[in-house]
Amino acid sequence: MAIPVKLEVFEGPLDLLLHLIDKNKVDIYDIPIVEITEQYLDYIRQMEESDMNVMSEFLVMAATLIDIKCRMLLPKEVNEEGEEEDPRQELVQKLLEYKMYKFMSLELRDRQVDAARNLYRRQNLPEEVASYRQPVDYGELIGDMTLNRLHEIFKSIVKKQEDKIDPIRSRYGNIEKDEIDMDARMLYVEAYAREHRHFSFRKLLEKQDSRMEIIVTFLVILELMKTGKITISQDHIFDDIMIDVL
Repeated sequence: MAIPVKLEVFEGPLDLLLHLIDKNKVDIYDIPIVEITEQYLDYIRQMEESDMNVMSEFLVMAATLIDIKCRMLLPKEVNEEGEEEDPRQELVQKLLEYKMYKFMSLELRDRQVDAARNLYRRQNLPEEVASYRQPVDYGELIGDMTLNRLHEIFKSIVKKQEDKIDPIRSRYGNIEKDEIDMDARMLYVEAYAREHRHFSFRKLLEKQDSRMEIIVTFLVILELMKTGKITISQDHIFDDIMIDVL
């Protein structure tokens, strides 16, 4: 009566070869190919043949071992440098690479197991700490750049426009109301801003032809500031205010 033998499960033919090398305690660089081949063939004879895909991999390696065994019996080949070639060299290289990858996989598995043991405490802050928001000092945030400063520049530009008016001739003729299209002025200022990107607030107002255009342009600048399309900056007090397009 045959005694059933439970065989170890190997991941592939290289895994089996490494097992046989370790079992026989031989040097991987000097594999006794005859002995290892015989043990390898004995193992695959006992394997179950249910999975032919797995069996085919082991049979290919068996054929490789037999081929190496035959080449070991023949006179050794010489390469271009005049050195004798070892038929086992390619197999040894594959075994070393497989051994390295196997070691790395085991190391990663151990790290994964260790990482699974790490537990983290759930954040539990007091409500007053979690709801705290650092107060914003708007005065410090905008510095000297205030609407009052813009208004001062606006008044100085308006005064310059008034100084251009002839005090004698302005009393003659009909006084007509300037009709300024707010949408058209908005498009004009936006186009000017896109073209210059960084420009002086004062010079923009000085380009206007009438008091009404200055007023409407000033309102447009305030609207663009409100919508966040432009920013204003001033290096020092009483310096010109510069406008930057975002």
